[in-house]
Amino acid sequence: MTSAKTEIPATQPPLLPDGLTAIVKKDCATCELIVPVLADLASEQTGLTIYTQDDPAFPPLDAVIDDTSLSVSWHHDIETVPTLIRVENGEEKERIVGWSRPQWQQFTGVASLGAELPEHRPGCGSLSVDPSLTDELAARFGGAGLHSRRVEFASLEDEFEAAFDRGWTDGLPIVPPTEARVLAMLAGTNRSPEDVVASIPPDLTDATVEQVAINAVMAGCKPEYFPVVLASVEAACSDEFNMHGLLATTYFSGPIIVVNGPIAEHIGMNSGHNVFGQGNRANMTIGRALQLVVRNLGGGRPGEIDMGMMGSPGKLSFCFAEREHDSPFTPLAVERGIAPGRSAVTLVAGHGPTAVTDQISRSPESLVRSMAQSLRSTGHPKLVIGFDAMLVVSPEHGRIFREAGWDRQRLRAELDQLLTLDANELLRGVDGIDEGVPQDFAGTQLPKFRPGGLQIVHAGGDAGLFSAILGGWLGGPKGSEPVTVELAD
Repeated sequence: MTSAKTEIPATQPPLLPDGLTAIVKKDCATCELIVPVLADLASEQTGLTIYTQDDPAFPPLDAVIDDTSLSVSWHHDIETVPTLIRVENGEEKERIVGWSRPQWQQFTGVASLGAELPEHRPGCGSLSVDPSLTDELAARFGGAGLHSRRVEFASLEDEFEAAFDRGWTDGLPIVPPTEARVLAMLAGTNRSPEDVVASIPPDLTDATVEQVAINAVMAGCKPEYFPVVLASVEAACSDEFNMHGLLATTYFSGPIIVVNGPIAEHIGMNSGHNVFGQGNRANMTIGRALQLVVRNLGGGRPGEIDMGMMGSPGKLSFCFAEREHDSPFTPLAVERGIAPGRSAVTLVAGHGPTAVTDQISRSPESLVRSMAQSLRSTGHPKLVIGFDAMLVVSPEHGRIFREAGWDRQRLRAELDQLLTLDANELLRGVDGIDEGVPQDFAGTQLPKFRPGGLQIVHAGGDAGLFSAILGGWLGGPKGSEPVTVELAD
């Protein structure tokens, strides 16, 4: 799926000739300084070969070979110019970088070499390690290792429109997945590009690390986000999460990714202001990458397998980090069995958010009752057990619980008690509403959520006495279970 506009040349390293080889560039004061030295070495019949990186006419000597393609420099790991290399029988024996008169004299055996020059001068950065060129060079000289199909674009074809025409997008433009970009993305993980990450529903297509990387590029991810994308794909494609069922339902929900651990801060994820909204590249593109993988590799397209009757904006991307540094709770991933200090993703099936507004309560006993009343309406106030939910406690509400010493277990226990409901209030026909539970449940007490069906996390901005409910899909064996996956080292 990478763009066919990038050529893939042979990746065999060009051999250096026996003798001495110098790598230089004109845009280097030290290389300019040693031109007389290079001329002396050429006249000494030492077998000197000179490769120039930026100007085929520099230096003005017969021994110069054009390396403006940077093929020689890239294949021979030139980091600094000038570099002087000794080759014997086709093998490099030693090299020196920069200018040091004693070193060059000893290296070449010419005792008078550069006598008129300063004793030392540092070299300059090689063009082959220029950050603006490294990805493209890796694609040109190392890209033959990619196995994905190349797609030919006509010379006048707009690559953005071509992606829309081929059905690769989610309705927004994608980043063209050139070989340079895909190789840069693959540098974000130690996993082999050929490793199978998961079988992607609904088509159950085995997706490799390379194929996931292509979709991460298309989503706009940076390479440092890629471990989170891989873990998210693994979680989404587990039997417990049931991505196929989530696609096939007519309900609103899609995958929600919650990130815990050091990776969130390392890649600049948002856990604070506007945590569910726009503006943060990591949050938006990680969630989008998962959705593109399901669409492009698994065949989960709206109107086909994806049967969401209304869907939700979260089906474009729904990913955020838990705010851990001032949370009244242990991190969600730790509660779910991940060791403290480790990075992990937790996927839940859900949508939203729905506001929980309480600007007056200053005690946890009052605030938890407000939250319980709001949670009761998840799915429908008279429907119980079926729908899961996530309660996202804001920092201002969280402070009330923290100062009272309430942890997640205490909050959940109080909510469980408040959300154990009299079935007589939920029966079909009660309050003139036909929806509800069957008459068989009359006289019983029913929990709003099944055991494990309510997740509690901490996120949001500093100001605002609001929390949020992310309504969920059907929980349990017939629906979706939350899944937590630790990021690979």
